[in-house]
Amino acid sequence: MVARLVVAAPSSGSGKTTVATGLMAALAATGLAVSGHKVGPDYIDPGYHALATGRPGRNLDAYLCGPELMAPLFAHGAAGADVSVVEGVMGLYDGAAGAGELASTAQIAKLLRAPVVLVVDASSQSRSVAALVHGFVSWDPKVRIGGVILNKVGSDRHEALLREAVEEAGMPVLGVLRRAAPVETPSRHLGLVPVAERRGDAVAAVRAMAELVRAGCDLESLLALARSAPATVSSPWSAEEARAGHVPPAHASPTGPDTDRRPVVAVAGGPAFTFSYAEHAELLTAAGADVVTFDPLRDTRLPEGADGLVIGGGFPEVYAPELSANEPLRRAVGELARSGAPVAAECAGLLYLARSLDGQKMCGVLDAEARMGAALTLGYRDAAAVSDSCLAVAGTRLRGHEFHRTVVEPGAGSAAAWGMHRPERRLEGFVQQGVHASYLHTHWAAEPGIARRFVERCTR
Repeated sequence: MVARLVVAAPSSGSGKTTVATGLMAALAATGLAVSGHKVGPDYIDPGYHALATGRPGRNLDAYLCGPELMAPLFAHGAAGADVSVVEGVMGLYDGAAGAGELASTAQIAKLLRAPVVLVVDASSQSRSVAALVHGFVSWDPKVRIGGVILNKVGSDRHEALLREAVEEAGMPVLGVLRRAAPVETPSRHLGLVPVAERRGDAVAAVRAMAELVRAGCDLESLLALARSAPATVSSPWSAEEARAGHVPPAHASPTGPDTDRRPVVAVAGGPAFTFSYAEHAELLTAAGADVVTFDPLRDTRLPEGADGLVIGGGFPEVYAPELSANEPLRRAVGELARSGAPVAAECAGLLYLARSLDGQKMCGVLDAEARMGAALTLGYRDAAAVSDSCLAVAGTRLRGHEFHRTVVEPGAGSAAAWGMHRPERRLEGFVQQGVHASYLHTHWAAEPGIARRFVERCTR
């Protein structure tokens, strides 16, 4: 596989995104082809990775897709790259609650046989940093930590103390970053503000990250560490092969797709709907569809000839007035849904299909009212389909995750989409006519038959 490096940290907030994104951009500026990857279900960081590398950001989530798909999905995303940078999630050894190392950065590093560079927030410590580094290095000998980057260093004296301590612990210091406001990126209730909402500022932020890394890190040593990763035999994941080789009976349809015409699948995009995995569009295309993206904030019509609609996650609560004001598109979405065409909506898409969101009129497809809530709902979920839908038949089991601060108060007339089994048992989502709407985010690479079933429904 390609030269590769995992950027990890002892905890969230240590500076992984700054270092990983800056490293991607700095390496790309030298003329190398760089691919960016993110451990876990995060949709936002990959947008910054894409800016830094000029390639789609890719996720590696062993909970959603299974450990066995991590190396193939990585190889798919890294195809043609000279070097890959994988940004970790939370602390190095943090994973799915109650599931050991599953979905942790450490597990991904081991599955990819990739060396790790540990980013340490050194703002409130000096010699104690050595004990912290020693603990992380020795905790799991199968995780190869090849160096440390010290972040938020206050002064030359502070740096000298830190370097001495880390080197006493037997670990090379591969970079020292000072506190720097220009690389800070704005956040709100669900994390960083996505690239699509602040593209000009995001470009400047990525440029600043690259300059910070270039000035403070030993790029040659980091690249040498990445190139020290052993060759690993792993065939790249392929949407075409996944579609052809994974069509279980649960997803089969009585008729195959119409080979004389490729159905058009409209996919919501733009600033309000930024959450999606690149593999979804690839799977839809491999299943025989023409995927056309549109922006519900600006486009007053669905793409010409739309046979189906996919509305992923994002921040409709931020853009509720603008989405509500686009009455022609809301009407078109409602007409398509009422015609029985397949509509798959995740989280933000669910809110957009409701009657209203924070008092603003939405599409009115679902008998439900949505509003911002006080609590964050966040975590992995185990679920089973409880109703036949455009995505699955009843009984199909999937893993997913929830990530929202909104609440939906349903009316009557719809069946549930999922029966949740983790962490508690409950029903969730809506299935009516061709609509499948739910808070649950899923990764279709784990069940490629979903895309095939959806496209087949588009041909009916």
